[in-house]
Amino acid sequence: MRKLILVTPILLIVVILSLASLAGITPTFIVYGPGVGSGIGTKLLCSAEYVMGQDREQAFTDLVQYSPILNELSIEYEPATQSVSASLFGLASKRASFVPGLGCAVDYADYAAREELLVQESGRSATAWPAGSGVNTIDSRLQMLLDEMVTRDNEQGLNTRALLLVRGQQIVAESYGQGTDVDSPLLGWSMAKSLMSIMLGNLELRGLLDFSSSPGFAQWQNDERAEIRIQDMLTMTDGLEFSEEYNPGDDATAMLFTEPSMSDFVLQQALVNPPGEFFNYSSGTANLLSRLHHDTLGGSQAAYDDFMAEIYAPMGFQNAVFEVDASGVFAGSSYFYASARDWARLGLLMLNGGEINEQRLVSTDWVSRASTPNQSSNDRAYGYQFWLNSGNANLRFPDIPADAYYANGNRQQLVMIIPSQEVVIVRLGWTGGRYPVNENFAQILQELTQ
Repeated sequence: MRKLILVTPILLIVVILSLASLAGITPTFIVYGPGVGSGIGTKLLCSAEYVMGQDREQAFTDLVQYSPILNELSIEYEPATQSVSASLFGLASKRASFVPGLGCAVDYADYAAREELLVQESGRSATAWPAGSGVNTIDSRLQMLLDEMVTRDNEQGLNTRALLLVRGQQIVAESYGQGTDVDSPLLGWSMAKSLMSIMLGNLELRGLLDFSSSPGFAQWQNDERAEIRIQDMLTMTDGLEFSEEYNPGDDATAMLFTEPSMSDFVLQQALVNPPGEFFNYSSGTANLLSRLHHDTLGGSQAAYDDFMAEIYAPMGFQNAVFEVDASGVFAGSSYFYASARDWARLGLLMLNGGEINEQRLVSTDWVSRASTPNQSSNDRAYGYQFWLNSGNANLRFPDIPADAYYANGNRQQLVMIIPSQEVVIVRLGWTGGRYPVNENFAQILQELTQ
């Protein structure tokens, strides 16, 4: 006689989790993976479609570099509404929508800030770079070098899409690959942090911020977080708990792909180290700086208008979009799309000590502070949202001058400023592993001495 085996709900869950574990799927992934997967899928594919104008097959190939599980996404493009929907294994369906001038963001019920913003048209200019799009200063010898380097990179599977060289005040070489050109807006990921830092430096120049003061967030006023200063946040030494590991269930992925307000999510983080003493790289902190910019200026519309008037137009941006999240706050950790020439403008501003197109956007002193090592006990080679070549015992890039510093983003995006050589190098692409920054950039600098 057979025994009747009763399967309780708890036993069923144990069995499912055990089978998932054998398949390499962790319990954490089961809980958080579908939401993160559909979030990253809709967001990146929407921006690739409507901001970058990227080939859909290439956009999907780029996406699944982050995880092969993303091959299981069900994706629907909706041209009539300029949106993209996706779900992972049929779970956690999400949609990201496009707003002209603001790019894409994942949609959330009861969050209409993006649709309510009055967006300005950004004009194009044919005048000479950096004020406009005109470039007639190419050096044929340097151009040949960059062309060869991009070809070599892509033969090695490094997916370099733009490589640009500024010497003095001019673009002297620029090379493009994999379907991009001089007008292609490309995602800089964490290089957006450096732009937001500049935006805050501009507020300081205008007397609207004091970096030695508290950011003034109401949520922090009654606990030890009231001791955090703006300069601590800029140098990633604020002491807040934040994990940047990018696994499902991690702080960074939850913030970027499952939260309507990135800054609200981070405002809840606890203090785990004394402010100013310990470096912890945090995209969460970067989005708190965006919130600071937003609150200082009085809300989403005022922050957007100020960016267009005080940063976008003076910089001479031609093909750039700074996306906001569903709450209407700039996604300062990650989502600035710009052409290589536009990214180079950011580097030129720093090279010129805070001036571009005959306008001062930040003080010379701010540029000096932004490129000076922090005072942490564990990693000093980081300034105001810029990575530094020097500051620790060894240079990050031993064959590049010690005074170099740079904006840096996921997939090896770089805008490197080298003051001693009067040089800016921009590299944009989609490299999953190591990119030979030290070797390639040193070769470019060597060629400049010939």
